[in-house]
Amino acid sequence: MKNKQPKHMEIMSYKKCLSIKRKDGLRMRCVDEFTMNSLLRCTVSRNFKRPFMSVYGEDEVITYGKFNYIIQNIRAFLVSKGIEKGDRVAILGESSPNWMIAYFSITTIGAIAVPILPEFSKSEVNKILTHSQAKSIIVNSKQYEKVKDYCLENPSLIVRLDDLFHIPEKILKDINNKKNFVDAAGIDIKVYKRRSKENVALNEIKVEEEDIASIIYTSGTTGTSKGVMLTHKNLVWNADISSDAYVKIRPRDKFLSILPVAHVYEFTEGQLLMMMNGAQIIFLGRPPAPSILLPALNKIKPQILLSVPLLMEKVYRSAVVPTINKNKTLQKFMKNPLTRNAVCRLVGSRLKVKFGGRVKFFGLGGAPLDKEVEDFLYRAKFPYAIGYGLTETSPLVAACGAKKSDHKKGYIGKFVKHVDWKLLNKDPKTGVGEIAVKGPGVMKGYYKNNDLNKEVFTKDGYFITGDLGSVEKKRLALKGRSKTMILGSGGENIYPEAIESIFNNQEFVEETLVVPEGTSLVALIKIDYDSFAKITKLSFEDSKDAAIEYINKLKRDINKELNSFSKIHEVTLQEEPFQRTPTQKIKRFLYLDRKKKDKKTSENENNDSND
Repeated sequence: MKNKQPKHMEIMSYKKCLSIKRKDGLRMRCVDEFTMNSLLRCTVSRNFKRPFMSVYGEDEVITYGKFNYIIQNIRAFLVSKGIEKGDRVAILGESSPNWMIAYFSITTIGAIAVPILPEFSKSEVNKILTHSQAKSIIVNSKQYEKVKDYCLENPSLIVRLDDLFHIPEKILKDINNKKNFVDAAGIDIKVYKRRSKENVALNEIKVEEEDIASIIYTSGTTGTSKGVMLTHKNLVWNADISSDAYVKIRPRDKFLSILPVAHVYEFTEGQLLMMMNGAQIIFLGRPPAPSILLPALNKIKPQILLSVPLLMEKVYRSAVVPTINKNKTLQKFMKNPLTRNAVCRLVGSRLKVKFGGRVKFFGLGGAPLDKEVEDFLYRAKFPYAIGYGLTETSPLVAACGAKKSDHKKGYIGKFVKHVDWKLLNKDPKTGVGEIAVKGPGVMKGYYKNNDLNKEVFTKDGYFITGDLGSVEKKRLALKGRSKTMILGSGGENIYPEAIESIFNNQEFVEETLVVPEGTSLVALIKIDYDSFAKITKLSFEDSKDAAIEYINKLKRDINKELNSFSKIHEVTLQEEPFQRTPTQKIKRFLYLDRKKKDKKTSENENNDSND
C-alpha cells in the first residue's frame, strides 16, 4: 500500500483536540467524542503514515493508515453478511494486530464485541457463546476446536483470525480438526470490495457513547463467569483520562504487549492508550517466558510495558535477590539502612538494562504488588506505576504515575479524576470499608443478570467492588477482597493476602495460599524444589521431608510476627502449581474446605467401588 491517503478511507478532517471541556464536566484530550469511531478517526488523521502494529520477529509493520483501510473493508463485509447494530460477535485468539482489527471492525458498525480469553476451556467458551448468543465468531486456528461444536449447532458467520479470511459454511462442515481449519479455503475480507449499498448502510450507522462496545466475561477467582457490559464511553474515556495523567506517551514510543488483549487492563491502558497517542505497539506473540521476553526487550527497547505483579515478582526473586545474596558486600550494605537505597539503585539500574534500558513506564495491575518487591522498586527509583481497577470499571479506579514522588508506600494512589467513591460498612477503628465507586468508567451492568445488578449497585448508583480498603489524604490502600476476608473466632477481620505476602518473601517459597479450616488457618505453600535441593544437596524424596521441616519452621517464626487471631495452625506442602485465572490470580474457591472435599471424594470412591 502506498503512503498516500486514498479517498475511499473515509477519514474526516481532524482539528487537533486538546482538553476540550464538555457540558457534563468531562474533558476530551485525544478524541472528539468517547466512541471507538472517534478514536479511530482522530488517531488515523494524525498518524496516518506512522508505524502502528507488528509482531516481534516478523517483518510486516502495519501503519495507522493501513490499519484503518483494512477495518473499512471488514466493516463493509460484516454489514453485507447481515451483522447489525447490537449483534454480538465473539473474538477468540491470542493477542495480535488482527485481533485489534477485528475489534474495531465490529464496534465501529455498532455491533458488540465479545472478547474471550484464550485460556478459557472449551466448556467455558461454549457457555459464553451460548449466553451471549454470538451471531458471528472470529477465531484463530489454535482455538478453533473450542468453538467447532457451537458452529455446527448454531450456523454462524466464521472468520479465521490468523489471516482474516471468511470460511463459508459449506466448507466449514467438512472441517474436522485444527489443520483442516488452517488450510481451509476462504475469502480474504481484508481486501473486500465495497459496493455502493454497503457504503450507504455504513454511513447510516450512528454509534453513540452509551452504546455497548464489549461484553467481557470475567475469569474470576470465585468460579463464576459474568458478562460485563462496557460502553464505548466507559472504555474510551478510561484510556483518554490516562493520557498524560500518569505517563506522557509520544508517537516515537514503543509498547511491548505481553498480556492478553481480551483482558480490559491490557486493552484499555495498553492498546487504546497507545493508539490515542500515535505510539507503536509490538506484540510479543508468545507466552512471556524469560528465554523469549529478555531477548525481545533487548531488541525492541520499549519505553512502555504493562504487566501483572507476578511477572515482576518472579524477576525480583530470580534476578534481584540472587544478585544481592551472592555478593557479601552488597548483602552487608543492604542490611544497613544508611546504604540500602544505594544498593537498590545499583541493582535497579542493572534491572533497567535487562528491560531494554529505555523503560519510562512499567505499569503493574490486576493484583496486589508484593510489599518487599515494591519496597525495592521504590528505593531503586525504578519507573513502576500501580493501578487498581476491575473489569466492571473498565478498569482504572485509582493509580499513581511512574515518578518516585507519585508513590506512597502501602498505597495504590489517588482516585482517578471524575470517579466518586465511598467506603461501605466502614470499621470505625481501622477505617477499612468496602470500596464503592461511581463514574464514567463504571459498567452498564451484567448481561442478562438483573438480579445480580441489583446486588452490586447501591440505591444511589455506586458500584460495590467487593474490595476492602482505606483512604488517607485521598490515597487508596487495599486490604483484600471482602469475599476472601476471614472472620476470626472472636469476630476479628483477617486478611489472608497480608499473611501470604510474609510467607512469599521467605527464601525458597514460590507461592502461598491461606485458607480457613474450621476456626483455624492453614497455609498451603509451594516450594521451589530445584533451588531447595541445590542448597540442601539432598535427593528429591529427602528434600521433600526437609521441605516439610522448613515450612514448619517458617510457621513458627512467622507466627511470632502475627496477631493471636491471625496465627497459622497448619502448613501443608502444595505439590502442584496453584490453578490460576488468565490474569494469574489463584482460584481460591478450589482450595477451600479441603477436609470436606477430601471426605466427599472418599465417599464417592467408596460408592463407586460398591457399584
